[in-house]
Amino acid sequence: MPRPPKWRKVEFFPEITYFKPAGVPLRELEEVVLTVEELEAIRLKDLEGLEQEECAEKMGVSRPTFFRIISSARHKLAEALIKGKAIRIEGGNFKISWLVRCLKCGHVWREINNVGTNEDIECPSCHNKELTFEDNPGGWRHRHGRRGQFDEWD
Repeated sequence: MPRPPKWRKVEFFPEITYFKPAGVPLRELEEVVLTVEELEAIRLKDLEGLEQEECAEKMGVSRPTFFRIISSARHKLAEALIKGKAIRIEGGNFKISWLVRCLKCGHVWREINNVGTNEDIECPSCHNKELTFEDNPGGWRHRHGRRGQFDEWD
């Protein structure tokens, strides 16, 4: 039995998750599915211009794993552009990394697992529980699997 895939850290979740060629009816299009971590790899490497080692570190994966993720993403994007396919962004094994700010002392840090759950989060500096989440991409927290629903904020 293969080991379960490792969660990938993602700092961006897109508001728009579907792209299609103009002038072609949706019913006539084939789709390419790009996972959220593949989109994050494209964002970090091609948009932000980071080195692969930095990208892998930000996503919490090894460099060879990052290379496989970005290679898959680029292949899917090339296929969609060259063959005129639609692109759907969904699924994957990821957790969103949130930027958290303490409202009492102003300390800023990143949270990955706890945000939006019933677990108590407190400032590591002053132990205050009044916090604001600054990188909130649409209110979503984490998702895994190919299809299904996201967990929403309570």
